[in-house]
Amino acid sequence: MFYLQGALIEAAAMLSDFFTAQSALGLFILSWIVYSVQLRLQQHWSIKRLGGYAPHLAGYVPFGQRFIFTADPENIKGKGKVFLRDFEEFLGHGIFTTDGEEWLNSRQLLRPQFVQTRVRDLEIFEKHVQQLLLILDGQGTEIDVSKLFYRYTLDAATEFLLGRSANSLGNADSDFALAFDEVQRIQTIRVRSGPFQHFVPLWTFRRGLKVMASFIEPFVQEALCKDAGELGEKEGKESTWLDSVARFTRDRTVIRDQIVNILLAGRDTTAGTLSFLFKELSAQPAIYSKLRQEILEKVGAQRQPNYEDLKDMPYLQHCINETLRMYPAVPYNMRVALKETSLPRGGGSDGHSAIGVLKDTIIGYSPMYLHRESAQYPAESTSFPPVMQFSPERWERWTPRPWQYIPFNGGPRICIGRFAKMEKYWAAEDHWLKSEIVLSPAYGVKVGFHSATENT
Repeated sequence: MFYLQGALIEAAAMLSDFFTAQSALGLFILSWIVYSVQLRLQQHWSIKRLGGYAPHLAGYVPFGQRFIFTADPENIKGKGKVFLRDFEEFLGHGIFTTDGEEWLNSRQLLRPQFVQTRVRDLEIFEKHVQQLLLILDGQGTEIDVSKLFYRYTLDAATEFLLGRSANSLGNADSDFALAFDEVQRIQTIRVRSGPFQHFVPLWTFRRGLKVMASFIEPFVQEALCKDAGELGEKEGKESTWLDSVARFTRDRTVIRDQIVNILLAGRDTTAGTLSFLFKELSAQPAIYSKLRQEILEKVGAQRQPNYEDLKDMPYLQHCINETLRMYPAVPYNMRVALKETSLPRGGGSDGHSAIGVLKDTIIGYSPMYLHRESAQYPAESTSFPPVMQFSPERWERWTPRPWQYIPFNGGPRICIGRFAKMEKYWAAEDHWLKSEIVLSPAYGVKVGFHSATENT
């Protein structure tokens, strides 16, 4: 370290000789260099005090910003102001963009709405699955089922949240659906652009936000016009998610922000998981047949399942779990250090020392990489298939350790979305009960559905 300091002092002296005292530009450059050196030394000493450095990899993070990437479960145990800054215009101050007390308030507001078991939720799923099945037609026509899943989950989520569907299955050109897709597309470009995001054209983004607001606002207004007595009377079968939230807060902005946050989570994660699940099932007829047989034995070909039926179909649960293991809905995530801290492992020459983390350092992690890391699993054997093989049967003999399986994150910020999980089970059950899948090789998740004969 003393050699480093000496070299820097000597370099500064040489620059001082080069730039004369009369040169204002020279003095400015010299001052900037001295400040930069001092700042880097302070950062270096802080990192060493907190733990140390992780192995360095060349990358393309703008302007040399330190970025730590980890796949160690011990290191993955809020999001911070960077996430809020990038997503505030889209998601506001909702549960996914805040930290500290503001996040805790969101959590306490929303969690009760997702722990209730309501018959009405199942009726919503059934209604929109039936509409989806009509589009699939059962005649073997090749269709990109992934796009339909995004429309199905949008319709189910809007009806669950607001009491009325966006009807994107019935109308592929639904203004709300198209606006929601466009806003997400531009938001993704903005985040990927980093410091250059100010150059991204935003006119379609903001137009989409206005369309979304024009759809959501009348429902918020209607809920806020009801007094506590009216909202209490609707509690139960006729109550919507929005009615439930309006009983706890009358803040229009809070309600709007939470609606958009939950809508984003309720649509994309479920649609993506169902798409990957159908991709695997269409390629593995033995798994598909076993799953379909379980469903027929439990509920038959005609009866509508209830909550207890869904809980009592272990192979269905194993198929969903294995899909989330191979294809977690959020494959990459990040956190921002709210203060100086340390990661317990990854530093030093052996990778077992702590890593010093300065305030505002971005820490990226990948549930997908973690779920596919062979070191996290038992040795491959006849009873435990390869890690990269889609095998629901592994869940019959294996239970992941804490933080080894994190499709819903973990710790205090673990996902509260029981709705989305039940929606996956319901959509899967109804499709496999009434259809047989035939794979047509192509890009995307393109399959053909044939109507099945009863009990076969």
